[in-house]
Amino acid sequence: MIGLGVLNGMAVTLRNFVGSYFVKERMITVQYPEEREPLPENYRNFPFLLFDTDDAEAGLRCVACKICEKECPPQCIYIVKSEDKKPDYMGKPQFYPKIFDIDISVCMSCQICVEVCPFEAIKMDKVFELSRRERFDALLMRKDELAKSNIYYHKIHPIEAAEVDGNLAAAAEAKKKKA
Repeated sequence: MIGLGVLNGMAVTLRNFVGSYFVKERMITVQYPEEREPLPENYRNFPFLLFDTDDAEAGLRCVACKICEKECPPQCIYIVKSEDKKPDYMGKPQFYPKIFDIDISVCMSCQICVEVCPFEAIKMDKVFELSRRERFDALLMRKDELAKSNIYYHKIHPIEAAEVDGNLAAAAEAKKKKA
């Protein structure tokens, strides 16, 4: 019969409309800027760099190995390694990134950079409001904008952060026993 699909669709719409008045969890509208839905634990958006101490420059976990730059499919990561070394968060002298930039206009949030990082220095953020007025330079996030503390990481991904910190502590303990 012609129009039966339209009638079925209208019946579903009517059922959802009436049901939304009686069941609170069903069909709610979030008034976005004022109210926000909590993002799930596994939500990922753009990468950021982790640092462990109070100083973002001194405690940065990244040692500029450039693995993430090589593995990035859209080639949106740009790293320049420093010529000198500085002590890392464990006290061992390491190279550090003199320049670490990510072009967020190109980044496709694939998380490959997070997976290949051997130092647990790159993680995915939950911030999705990154619109800018300028078109080019404003969409290039530099090292100081990308650096976020381990405390921040524990706030946005508590389960994953506890696991990562546990693995790093176990590796440091094993290294101490070995030495």
